[in-house]
Amino acid sequence: MTRPRLTCLMAGSLDGRLHSSRWTESPDGSAADWTGAYETLHDRYDADGWIVGRVTMAEMAKGEPHPPAEAATPTRPLHVARDRGPYAIALDPGGKLHFVAGELHGDHVVVLLGAAVPDSHLAELAGDGVSYIVCADHDGGLDLAAALDVLGKRFGARHLLLEGGGGVNGGFLAAGLVEQFDLVLAPALDGGASRAIVEAGDAGLKGKVQLKLIGVDQLGHGALHLRYAVTSAQEAV
Repeated sequence: MTRPRLTCLMAGSLDGRLHSSRWTESPDGSAADWTGAYETLHDRYDADGWIVGRVTMAEMAKGEPHPPAEAATPTRPLHVARDRGPYAIALDPGGKLHFVAGELHGDHVVVLLGAAVPDSHLAELAGDGVSYIVCADHDGGLDLAAALDVLGKRFGARHLLLEGGGGVNGGFLAAGLVEQFDLVLAPALDGGASRAIVEAGDAGLKGKVQLKLIGVDQLGHGALHLRYAVTSAQEAV
């Protein structure tokens, strides 16, 4: 099996919200302390890459559309610009992300795309030194399992961190692809309707996944590091 292990690593408030700028204050520490603990854990895992959604990646990519005036027909479904990690992996079904280079802070960019993305966008990515995988499923979404298989077989990834928004995390969990869920739990509340750590639509995840506690660590500043093994409901039967 070439598919990499997937650990979902997130930081959240007690009511399961993502955006630390909205969290309440605590005498034990600040949002900077809690996100710093999260970043320390990220580095400690020394994984082969990390996965986020389009919105999160757009905040880092900062590129503008610049399709090449002339370019050969790009390859589908795969373009490998670099086959060694670490990797910065983004889900972008509609091909809306643009980059200024093929790396982010030294991590090679790999984009997971839908089938409808035009050749001009693929040529732009290839020209910027970005790798891509066109991985559409039969419903028009992304075939996440197939994408992970390619990341393992062609890019050599063995362990990846899933650090997406709620929808991205929910998609991988619903597909039964997450093996471990790690949460930096901050002593804070949001109380509003901001994005949750996991979002899986009206169907939810009940009956699809089960979590088993495997460890709890105190991180300081009132935060906890919770670690859960994840199994699909079918596997647990």
